[in-house]
Amino acid sequence: MTYCPDRAAPLWSRPFHTLKQGPTVMTVEEVVIVQQPKSVCVPQKYPVTLSVQAVGTGPLRYQWFDGQQIEVPCATESRLQVSLKKSESYICRVSDQYCNCIFSIWVRVKVLNLPVGVPPGWRGEPYIIVQPTPQQSVRHGDTIMLKCLAFGMPSPQYQWYHNGHLLPKKSNEILEIKSAKADHVGSYLCSVSNVLEERWSEAAEITLATPDNLPAPTLTATDKVALLIGNLNYTHHPRLMAPIMDVHELASLLQQLGFRVVSLLDLTLQEMEAAIDKFLQLLDRGVYAVFYYAGHGYEHLGRNYLVAIDAPRPYRTVNCVCVQRVMCNMQERRAQLNVILLDTCRKWYKQSGPTSEINPLAPLGNTVYGYATTEDAEAFEVQDGGKSTGIFTKYLNKYILQPQKVTHILEQVSEDLGKDQLVSGRQVVEIKHTLKEPRALTDPVGTAGHTMELRLRDACWRQANVLPGRKLLDFPCGVQVELSFSALFSNILLVFGTVRNSSPMVQDCIVDLHSEPVMEDIFSGPGRSDEMHSLLLSKADNPDCSLRLCCLQRLERSLVIKVELHYTHRDRKLRLTECREVDIGRPLIASGRFSHRRPADRRQEAVQHTVGHKSNTRQSSHLPAHHARPSTRKAENVYQISVSAASASSNEPEENDENDLHEFTV
Repeated sequence: MTYCPDRAAPLWSRPFHTLKQGPTVMTVEEVVIVQQPKSVCVPQKYPVTLSVQAVGTGPLRYQWFDGQQIEVPCATESRLQVSLKKSESYICRVSDQYCNCIFSIWVRVKVLNLPVGVPPGWRGEPYIIVQPTPQQSVRHGDTIMLKCLAFGMPSPQYQWYHNGHLLPKKSNEILEIKSAKADHVGSYLCSVSNVLEERWSEAAEITLATPDNLPAPTLTATDKVALLIGNLNYTHHPRLMAPIMDVHELASLLQQLGFRVVSLLDLTLQEMEAAIDKFLQLLDRGVYAVFYYAGHGYEHLGRNYLVAIDAPRPYRTVNCVCVQRVMCNMQERRAQLNVILLDTCRKWYKQSGPTSEINPLAPLGNTVYGYATTEDAEAFEVQDGGKSTGIFTKYLNKYILQPQKVTHILEQVSEDLGKDQLVSGRQVVEIKHTLKEPRALTDPVGTAGHTMELRLRDACWRQANVLPGRKLLDFPCGVQVELSFSALFSNILLVFGTVRNSSPMVQDCIVDLHSEPVMEDIFSGPGRSDEMHSLLLSKADNPDCSLRLCCLQRLERSLVIKVELHYTHRDRKLRLTECREVDIGRPLIASGRFSHRRPADRRQEAVQHTVGHKSNTRQSSHLPAHHARPSTRKAENVYQISVSAASASSNEPEENDENDLHEFTV
């Protein structure tokens, strides 16, 4: 096809012209398009660049046309930049100075008018914004309709699958199956792909119901998020054992229920507040939220307080986290279900006095409190099958996977704990709730209409779960060492070193791992080796060495893993050492930059409590051993401590009679 710019023939009907110069016919190569423009699918007003590449004789000219075959003003380059509110089609004409021309293929800029954007740094890979309905129960003969939509540059292609089998000719955004029957029951998935990447939709389960027995609507969550905190290595208070396994096992169970879990051990006050702030960012309408804490705690003036590991003696509210304030902030986010589970003591500092100064929001019918114990009582941890566990969490983990209303789960926990002879008459579960619907932690997730919020939560959650990929290191001696990584908790990284390929000249290889900066190992205390060994065995695949990196929330720069290879040279009979270093950035929760959080204004809660008592320096490790003896999750309550006006202050008011306590000073 040719085009002469000085002729006014219609766009599609230009005649072909032969070019002659004197007696010689000049050979002019045809204009050939070597790269066609690509269709795209984007949000409204998203900047898009369409491009075409062509070759020919001499300089080439370009003109873009829209879907009405009208020239796009000023669109005379090989690249066309547009930002549209609605979908449009385009084609490009490429011509040379010898009246030859060719047209590109038609491409479409599809604009989806949805309140959804794309994540920062998006490169054009498929980004699913509409998931198929997760569960449908249809009558025999009804039409099944499933929909999957995604942004993409180039436009994504769709392919539907049924029970893992490709469905021929089902390659559109919408899957429509007319006249449903038994063969159509099962799981449906949609593969969404372009040249950059392939993504899979969430599964859609189709069931067949009889006309008289259609199921009631299923309660769903738009997402499920959980923050689990366990404090054990206290600076000024007795250390605990159980939070390690309690947090680890509960996190695993919640992940099985579809929760996005952030699990953290040993947080200072600033770190606890930063973690809670980031947790609150994940909450929105329709979300199921679980906040769990295991560690020291107490109750004062109607409020419950969680003790950070750096809290001084005596307890002061300004150095602790107020549970009621956490719940108030959770309610402000209008989550569909708020569950707070506290495996901590609630001994009173002062029985008399006003109730909480934090005024709760209007009843929303979505709140559940699960206390390990009642007011002015202790919560215990026990040895169970060789591991330490909070007795409340022990029974909670037993029932949490059951598809029952949250309050029913806690009632079963309460019944079992009440029958346990270790704590009979000393610890009783307390349950408070305002649920108006039978919501369960097992409820499915349905994201329809909430894809923008889901994308934001996904980005925020992933920031705390960035795990380094495997690294293969080559040493000069010919040995290869593989580094692999596993998240024990969101702030604890396990590094495994394994010799993959050796060398004939190398004997007796030993691999050592170190980090720069050196990270604290909070599991190195007495009595914890067996529990940690069991966790490491579950994460490792027979490595030659391992390294635990704890308290990653305090990491302020990139983490470097130093690998030392010690070996004997076969011929020289010398013991040699070679080193390699790998920068793994800021893994897991370290990317959240907790240390940069602006301190909160806590003046409203800065009521300092001071209590006099006799100084007691005995530690719980001096207690006589007892096979089934529980220990408490509060400070040193196993001793009877008398209180006097002349004694030094401490954090031990729990065992004191309320009448013996001095007045609190403000």
